Amino acid sequence: MQLSSFSDSSTTSAYIYALGRIEPRFPRLSVEKEYAQATGRAETVGLTDRQALQTVLSQPENRYLARQLCYVLTIEGLDTYVLHPGDPADLQTLIESLRVTPQPTDVDVVVGRRGPIAPPELCNGLMVPIVIFDQIYSFDRDSFIKSIPRPEKISAKEFGPAAEELFDRIIQMTDNAGATDADRAVNYCALRYPAIYAKAAECFAANSSFTSLEVRTSPLSGTRKIVEVIFSYTNRGTDVMEKLFVRVDVTEEFPFLHTKLSPYVDR
Repeated sequence: MQLSSFSDSSTTSAYIYALGRIEPRFPRLSVEKEYAQATGRAETVGLTDRQALQTVLSQPENRYLARQLCYVLTIEGLDTYVLHPGDPADLQTLIESLRVTPQPTDVDVVVGRRGPIAPPELCNGLMVPIVIFDQIYSFDRDSFIKSIPRPEKISAKEFGPAAEELFDRIIQMTDNAGATDADRAVNYCALRYPAIYAKAAECFAANSSFTSLEVRTSPLSGTRKIVEVIFSYTNRGTDVMEKLFVRVDVTEEFPFLHTKLSPYVDR
């Protein structure tokens, strides 16, 4: 699949809509030693290290430790953002995102506002942008795929693999850090617009391949920023290409659908 450049809609946004994995880090040696002491006082016999971490951080008397930890969003294995809650009450959301049995297919979604680069002392020398998040939700890929409404005319045997392939190829796109208008629009579609998965299944059943994904600034953009997410499918037998697109409004922190999936005509 060709991953087309998002040349005219790739401006860095003040907002973040990113897919990755949240990992805890000790910002300083003293915090790591304090955590070790708290773990020694807790009932952790038989627990894995990750289970012990959840147990310790979830105890009210150890909430001070949860506030001291550094929470990093990694995307495709790269440290990308340091996360800070927009509301102190959202610290619990960070704790709950630290799964006791992490799996390769786990996904954490972070929606928030991009801040300055973290100073070296904040997270043990890690200097990446700080994101003040307003929403985090976590899921595993298999559960997400099963939750997508399946059209009646498409069998589960056809729909599941098609949805998995489209989702995987979107989240593995090069340089998608959820920081540009294009990134945010694509990630929004992947998570909130199930029609793209139904169409992928239809195209695969019709012997077509998913060949490219493009994002362009919409001619409708004016006082609001609207982008067009274009999905291209090419028939394996005839080489005829079909393009479909959806418009997404990315003006503010939370993107939303502007127009539904429909045929796209090159201008």
